Amino acid sequence: MFSLFKRRAPSQPRQGYDAAAEQPAMRCSICTGERVAGFRDRGTGRFREVMLIRSDADLEQFRREYGVDELVTFY
Repeated sequence: MFSLFKRRAPSQPRQGYDAAAEQPAMRCSICTGERVAGFRDRGTGRFREVMLIRSDADLEQFRREYGVDELVTFY
């Protein structure tokens, strides 16, 4: 029998980041308080979202996975 819902594809391996070209950053919403961790391109300022931060444990997981000590926060 077939299923109406497709199974999720296996998760892709995490991409690293180029420390010379990208800066670890966290974008915070003033209205909702939503926090998203990712990397901001130093040249263009474009933000690449990596992970939704719901708790301090999520933030620690992001820091461990990417070897990040400091995050720049912007709104």
